[in-house]
Amino acid sequence: MRPERTTPDDQTTPDVAALRALCEDLARRTAARLREHRPDRVEVLRTKSSATDVVTAADADAEAFLRREIAAARPDDAVLGEEEGATAGTSGLTWVVDPIDGTVNYLYGLPSYSVSVAVVSGAPRPDSWTVLAGAVHDVVADVSTSAGQGLGAATDGRRLWMTDGVEVAGMLVGTGFGYDPELRAAQGRSAAILLEHVRDLRRIGSAALDLCRVASGQLDAYYEEALGPWDHAAGELVVREAGGVVVGVGGGAPDHRMLLAGSKSTVAVLRTLLERTGVGARVQR
Repeated sequence: MRPERTTPDDQTTPDVAALRALCEDLARRTAARLREHRPDRVEVLRTKSSATDVVTAADADAEAFLRREIAAARPDDAVLGEEEGATAGTSGLTWVVDPIDGTVNYLYGLPSYSVSVAVVSGAPRPDSWTVLAGAVHDVVADVSTSAGQGLGAATDGRRLWMTDGVEVAGMLVGTGFGYDPELRAAQGRSAAILLEHVRDLRRIGSAALDLCRVASGQLDAYYEEALGPWDHAAGELVVREAGGVVVGVGGGAPDHRMLLAGSKSTVAVLRTLLERTGVGARVQR
């Protein structure tokens, strides 16, 4: 499906349903492109913050594709992408995209990576934006999870709704680790403490997919430090529209320091426990 081109007049009052459909379409077509063009051997194009923070040629190609398609459909909107940074717009809306969330999994052929596409109003920062719509497409499974503000969340059309009331000892918690060696060591110590209290931990390697798994009930909660806004823009809306909550340090908005997602009661208990171990205090905003 090719998205229809819009004009500035169309953008005065965002059509959330239309934006959600466009997010789904963009994520789905980018995922198809990744499946069709994945070589037998994936080469690292460059590294970013550390030797373990890699960019493949597919990351760059997928983001360039997303930017072209967004420019064709929504020429007045801004774009914020993981690989190429920010492009200004005039509409007040920004597309926040991660062309491959889970690049290391993609590099090694592990089947847990996704395309994340969201559109936000306001400044494109997690502490000030309003996420209007988003979609996360599981590339290997070819499954799409999306949400629209006030429209709920769904996976391939199946409505998602979270349940509450899981005891701490029964929680399956997802997490991830940063790229800085000192941060990783500290995160390992926090994880070891957390393991004394919960059922188990899972480190899947794609923040966007982890958030969708919280919304679907496959994880009871998910937390991580040092995420970029593109990692969680779509996924955080999925969780909220499925009845969950997404918070940061002190219960405020999630940001680079910490993101924690789950049901209301789960988050209340876990946030206190995590912050006691130092989570949220190790990374600068």
